[in-house]
Amino acid sequence: MKYKLIVIGASLGGLHALRTILSALPVDFRLPLAVVQHRNPDAGDQLQFVLQESCALPVRTAEDKTPLAPGTVYLAEANYHLLVDGDHFALSTEDAVNHARPSIDVLFETAAERYGKQTIGVVLTGTGKDGALGLAAIQRSGGLTLVESPVSAQEQGMPVAAISVTANSTLLKLEEIGPYLVALSLK
Repeated sequence: MKYKLIVIGASLGGLHALRTILSALPVDFRLPLAVVQHRNPDAGDQLQFVLQESCALPVRTAEDKTPLAPGTVYLAEANYHLLVDGDHFALSTEDAVNHARPSIDVLFETAAERYGKQTIGVVLTGTGKDGALGLAAIQRSGGLTLVESPVSAQEQGMPVAAISVTANSTLLKLEEIGPYLVALSLK
């Protein structure tokens, strides 16, 4: 397979965006996905259960040392940075990055370091600029960068910030992202 990992970052409006994307993935989708959704530090497991309702793939909260498995959606735990460390995940309680923990940039940068051109990065709706520098790191390493079109994003801040620091990112409307990932997974 050309790609080894998909990393997705979302903030305000992300629940709808993630449900839309994940519901488009078939049960035989083979790539692992790691997701950072900004949320309250005290949030429990509700996000996992809500996303599982609309996703044919298993949705799990990533724990320290969890190995990456094909066809699984891994969520960053509330109040922990999620990092790619070899062929597994690591958790960190380092300071917030871009006012967020978990930070999209932290996940994206570590994915770029580990998988380089075999990484697909996706920035979705949200305020602020978290994810922009991480997406740029994925692009510099030869990975593929996708950004939700500001036209379809509930909040345009993160998509606009990502577009401003990456050249030639593929812009897609929200409903186009899931089918596009399916097509990429077949390469």
